[in-house]
Order: sequence, then structure tokens, then C-alpha cells
Amino acid sequence: MADESFAPRVDCVPRLIASPTDENIARAVAVLQQGGLAAFPTETVYGLGADASNAAAVNAIFAAKGRPQHHPLIVHLADASQLEQWASEVPDGAHALARRFWPGPLTMILRRAPHVSDAVTGGQDSVGLRVPAHLVAQKLLHAFGKGIAAPSANRFGRISPTTAAHVETEFARGAGAGIGIILDGGPCEVGIESTIVDLSRGGCTLLRPGRISASEIAQALGCAVESAEVQGDSAPRAPGTLEAHYAPNTPLRLMNSEELAWDVTKSDAVLAFASPAANAPRKNWIIAAPDALTYAHDLYANLRRLDALGCARMLVELPPVAEAWVAVTDRLRRAQAGSG
Repeated sequence: MADESFAPRVDCVPRLIASPTDENIARAVAVLQQGGLAAFPTETVYGLGADASNAAAVNAIFAAKGRPQHHPLIVHLADASQLEQWASEVPDGAHALARRFWPGPLTMILRRAPHVSDAVTGGQDSVGLRVPAHLVAQKLLHAFGKGIAAPSANRFGRISPTTAAHVETEFARGAGAGIGIILDGGPCEVGIESTIVDLSRGGCTLLRPGRISASEIAQALGCAVESAEVQGDSAPRAPGTLEAHYAPNTPLRLMNSEELAWDVTKSDAVLAFASPAANAPRKNWIIAAPDALTYAHDLYANLRRLDALGCARMLVELPPVAEAWVAVTDRLRRAQAGSG
């Protein structure tokens, strides 16, 4: 299980973390209105937010994260009634998914409205939209009254944050990277990023797996969900779909249980489903939750904890091959590609 409190205290930088009181929600709104950055919790991961209608503010997100300008952002909305403000076309399927899954961990890619900035969309003709379920995010969005563009609140390509302390630690070296406030909503419930589906080109295509599965989406729509490979190069770019992402600094290697039994050494950090053998590095070993939902909730906190040990390698046992584990396996494979 993850140690949710794990994250070193950074005393050399003024703490930006604030409890989500009405006063601090108002502070966060003021930061956004002034073109600043405010970090806030969602049920998936913590987001680094800016006024989605302010291109300069949105560009500040890219600068803080070191994120490529062509990589699009997700616009977070208070409720589904705001869809038409951001999308020029809202198909019946989008309304069906919004009724079934919003607020919740689902992002829909739709054709963008004319006023939506290229800074948000990466220059594409589509925009990603989501209504988060976290109470703090909901309070902030309703108080702000407009869309908030918010990728995960971490350096680009690195492990996503699931606590306010993760956010503070991530940006400490840059004196907060221009962040005006970090609203602390506790550990994120889901722990991995939202499912992303493309509805902008007819039909429905899964671009990024998440808590909401392809079969659940298909059931809500009453039709099959295609894989991104079907659209190929015509599929829109979407957050978190690069081959290398979610990565620790420690070289990460995925292994099956048999490989772990003979290849692990005392200089390795390990995330596995079984207890360590007698000759294994017990203090560097985390026993993973056996169910997919808890594993996903703990995943990024566990990776951060192991990464901080400074071991030669991080060995992670491959999850089971089943639909419930698709999103977790996706994150781990991208983390392996980007680590070290």
C-alpha cells in the first residue's frame, strides 16, 4: 500500500499549500482571474490550472511544466451545461456519456468552438473537455465560472501528483514555478488520469484508458468503441498518450513474477504483488494491492516513494492481463519507456 504522506517537506520555499476553505477558494479564483496558476485536486490527479480563455495564462502552464506547446490540454468545466461554450458540435453520444459519467474521470474530445485558443488545443480543431467529480475542484470551478485548463501538476513526462505535497515537491526548485496556490484536497481517489475518448470524427475512439473502461463506454453508447490504432495518424493528439510518460528518474523495468524471483538484487527498488524472498531488499520492497482500483489509487505515490530511494533500478511486477488492469498497465509501460 502507498504511503500517502510520503513527500519531503521543502522548508527553503514558502509553502503554497492551502486548505480548501471558502477564503482559499476565493484566493485561488483571484489567482486565476489575474492570469496566474492554481493547483487543485481532482478525483484522478492534481491539476495545474489556468484560465482556459486566457492564452497567456495557458502558456504559463507550458513554461512551468516544460511541456511541448503542441501537446493539448484538457479544459475542466463545472457541469455539462457548459459543453456548448467550448465545442462547436456536441453529438448525441457526448450527451449520453456526460449523463452517465459526469462529473467523473472521463474526458471527451470534441470539435472546438471558434473562440477556443490554439494554446489549449495545440493547434488542433478539437478540444478535450471534462467535468471533475472532486468536491474541491467543483467548488473552484463554480466559483470561477469559466473553464480551467489543467494538465497534471508535475514536470512534463514525470510521475503525476496525487497529493498536494507531491505538487509542492515537484516545483520546489523553481520557487513554485509561478504557482499562486495549491489547494489541498487530500489524496486523489482514483489516482490515475481520466479516460479519454474522441467523439470529434464520428463514432467513438478510446485514446487513453482510465478508470472508466471501454466496455462501460460502449454500454453507455450502445455501440462499439474503436481503438486509437483504427484512426491512426488522423486521431487527435491527446494528453498522456506519448510513448514515454509518467516516468520516474530511476530506470524502471517491468518483469513477470518468474523474472523477479531470480533477477532482483539488494540495489533494486521493487513493486510486486508477493512478499520479498529472504535474500530480497525488504526495505526497498512495496507489496502492491491485489485489486486494480486500489493499485491505481496507490500507483504514483508508490513510484514516487521508490524513486526517492536512489536505487539502481526500479523493478515492477507486471499486472494481470484483464480489462480492469488495462489503464494501470498503460501507465507502467509509458513510465518504463520514459524512465532513467
